[in-house]
Amino acid sequence: MGKALDGVKVLDMTHVQSGPSCTQILAWLGADVLKVEALSGDITRRQLRDVPDVDSLYFTMLNCNKKSITLNLKDPKGKELFTELVKRSDVLVENFGPGTVERLGFTWDALRELNPKLIYASIKGFGDGPYTHLKAYEVVAQAMGGSMSTTGFEDGPPTATGAQIGDSGTGIHTVAAILAALYQRVESGRGQRVNVAMQHSVLNLVRVKMRDQQRLAHGPLREYPNKDFGDEVPRSGNASGGGQPGWAVKCKPGGPNDYVYVIVQPQGWAPITQLLGRPELAGDPEWNTPEVRLPKLGKMFQLIEEWTSEHTKWEVLDKLNKHDIPCGPILSTREIAADESLVANEMIVTVDHPERGPFKTVGCPLKLSDSPVEIEASPLLGEHNDEIYGGLLGLPAEELAELKSNGVI
Repeated sequence: MGKALDGVKVLDMTHVQSGPSCTQILAWLGADVLKVEALSGDITRRQLRDVPDVDSLYFTMLNCNKKSITLNLKDPKGKELFTELVKRSDVLVENFGPGTVERLGFTWDALRELNPKLIYASIKGFGDGPYTHLKAYEVVAQAMGGSMSTTGFEDGPPTATGAQIGDSGTGIHTVAAILAALYQRVESGRGQRVNVAMQHSVLNLVRVKMRDQQRLAHGPLREYPNKDFGDEVPRSGNASGGGQPGWAVKCKPGGPNDYVYVIVQPQGWAPITQLLGRPELAGDPEWNTPEVRLPKLGKMFQLIEEWTSEHTKWEVLDKLNKHDIPCGPILSTREIAADESLVANEMIVTVDHPERGPFKTVGCPLKLSDSPVEIEASPLLGEHNDEIYGGLLGLPAEELAELKSNGVI
């Protein structure tokens, strides 16, 4: 069976996380992704190593199913080789600092002259304006995209989320943009420029907080646990941020992740009162509607926590789900890595690597019935030099040896 992106050739000039997370998804969907690396390789091959002298998990978990070539783009011959690769590609993706690719001589005008059908995607920290040339990292994007100011507890500092919404979040946004450009090319016959900014991607994911910013003009946000409101959306701890109140409540034995997140829907209140041993609250006019419960959400979740503290999070999950009450145990990374359902759904996948041996990675979250994903190990540095330069570009062995001795590849 073929794959969704069979035949699509991607020239991958990305590094670290935002770009590689994008091109890895494209590779999983069947695209032929060629990672172009400096002679020293993507810096993440060496960062945060857990095993000496092999590619780090930082690299291997973001670069599966790709091919790797090395190329010195500052060398004139290197630029010639890159030009030939551009002519044979459908998509070019890069996430260098602003202006880096242009300074090498590969402006958008130059690239589309070489290949009018090329889709050229760039990931930057920011869009056009005063921030354009600022360096961006994951948490910088969270800080300037509205995430940190709205994450954490009211009496604490702005807090970064553990989910990599600035890097991998931008990567998946870029996947969507590239796929849209490929689809449009079917009709137009031409490529186009794609720009995705990390700040913009984070802001898109903070959309509900921008909703609440506008609601503040009409009074306090009643579903928030906060007592005081100013002119900006406050941090609200573990409040759900939606129309139904929720909170993380403690369970036994009281470890750092012995919690369950519980959402109280209108129809869920009566069965919850039964579980609490307080059935009279179901009909009490001080408690029996969402409107009267809103001012005392803290007390409501305190009552629930008094009950959950007597049970493990798995027991609470079982008891609440019998009454169709939305909830979820807080799963640690250790628990997630061992979760049988995630393994069965190929979201926790064991991959064999030729140098470091087997390692676990996160699988592809996009499940297509006619394009199943088979996860393969990330490439070694320059592993496909002979295949690409010798096979695809037709360079003889003696020229390849010369290019290597001259520091071009």
